[in-house]
Amino acid sequence: MLAYILRRIAGMIPTLFVISLLIFLIIELPPGDYLSNQISQLQAQGEAASVAKLEFLRREFALDRPFMERYGVWVGLWPGPNGFDGLLQGNWGWSFEYSKPVGEVVSGTLLLTVILNLATILFVYIVSFPIGIYSATRQYSWGDYGFTLLGYFGLAVPNFLLGLILLFLMNQWFGVSVGGLMAPRFIDEPMSFGKFLSIVSHLVVPTVVIGTAGTAAMIRRLRANLLDELHRQYVTTARAKGLSERRVVLKYPLRMALNPFIADIGNLIPSLVSGSVIVSVVLNLPTVGPILLSALQSQDQYLAGFILLFVAMLTLIGMLVSDLLLALLDPRIRLGKGAAA
Repeated sequence: MLAYILRRIAGMIPTLFVISLLIFLIIELPPGDYLSNQISQLQAQGEAASVAKLEFLRREFALDRPFMERYGVWVGLWPGPNGFDGLLQGNWGWSFEYSKPVGEVVSGTLLLTVILNLATILFVYIVSFPIGIYSATRQYSWGDYGFTLLGYFGLAVPNFLLGLILLFLMNQWFGVSVGGLMAPRFIDEPMSFGKFLSIVSHLVVPTVVIGTAGTAAMIRRLRANLLDELHRQYVTTARAKGLSERRVVLKYPLRMALNPFIADIGNLIPSLVSGSVIVSVVLNLPTVGPILLSALQSQDQYLAGFILLFVAMLTLIGMLVSDLLLALLDPRIRLGKGAAA
């Protein structure tokens, strides 16, 4: 198992480099960049001094170089002008929109983004797991129809509308402040028990809103997989031998049906981040979603590139976790050529 983990981690390194190249290519596809757009506006206004300053910044951050050189400087494969380091040296780049290092822009949002995504993933799996089993073992019952209706409701209702409704209800019923991931009085305070409770209470609405669509899809997937296993011959044989229905379901069919369920962990992370951008704007959440949207609109390439690369790293980690869980769950999955039969 250790050798398998090391091989998977080693394989993540070239994958991450390829992803970083694709991210940088996509960000560079629109004509111009943040500074060139600013230069065009200042030239139209006749401000020569400001144009000279922006031209200096273009040279300072290697934006006047060819594409591969700019990519190499950003990643840190070779040094940039005036010792400008890249990602491999721990320099995440410079945000032209905020006029500060990328690390300072996103430092307060990365941890909250990870916490929100973990809470949403837990919500999706905790809710969809029992409902999917119930719907599969009680096919065409009133409960199955009811959960199917709720699933369609979750897929059909826009997330931002559901978020506004839940914000209103939480404020009216429980007195939770509208928007954000904590009460305003805790924003600049160090972590304490009161701040922790405030974060937990504010996580309820965004977790439910962001996880609703994923939960509905996961319920349908687990239900379909488990129904397929329950109609196989070995399940009929187990029932004929007198095994209880609970043992029949839990012994083998559920384990086999969980394979796609667990394999979706890696795919779920990028969908949560991309799906939470509008929700984060509407709910005023201090996550990387609104920052990424603003960076893409203004062509702040270093800031947008780092956030997209951060999401890609979360996806690779999620896929590694799902592969390890699948290897433990299903003995048919081989970890290597020397795995025992």
